[in-house]
Amino acid sequence: MQTDDGFVIVDPIILADEPLAELCAASTIVAVVVSNVNHARAALDYARRYHLSMIGPIELITELPGALPLTDGASINGLEVFALPGAAAGEFAFYDAREGGTLIVGDALINFAPYNFTLLPRKYCLDQKELVRSLRRLLDLFFNRIFFAHGYPIVTGARARLATLLNDIG
Repeated sequence: MQTDDGFVIVDPIILADEPLAELCAASTIVAVVVSNVNHARAALDYARRYHLSMIGPIELITELPGALPLTDGASINGLEVFALPGAAAGEFAFYDAREGGTLIVGDALINFAPYNFTLLPRKYCLDQKELVRSLRRLLDLFFNRIFFAHGYPIVTGARARLATLLNDIG
């Protein structure tokens, strides 16, 4: 996510040299963020390579030496942090109000076939009912876009789609 200070990369994977060079040429990478305990992926590699701050769920601190713990209500280079209890362990979402609003989620929501746009399946949730309550908090925000760790982004009308999903669940 581009912030005023540079890129905050969320749940990074290893990129090939050419796309990584393009990313670095576009802006400075200023932080690495991990959205939940299942998404450490290449965070440590990027943090070490670029001497970056790494921020993640408290449950990962021993796996990510030097990482700072994520906390609900914090801000990371302008991205607001929201804990999402009920999803995977240590699940967080990130919100940027600029340019119509963007929400970034790790596992709490997915958007790919055959499921389409929906909640993380119950078998992967700590408590799906609690996840629904957590996601309802996000409806207080204005956002046109949602980016997912798993699935295609929604680039228009995302808040309305989330409201409909949560209303249909009950």
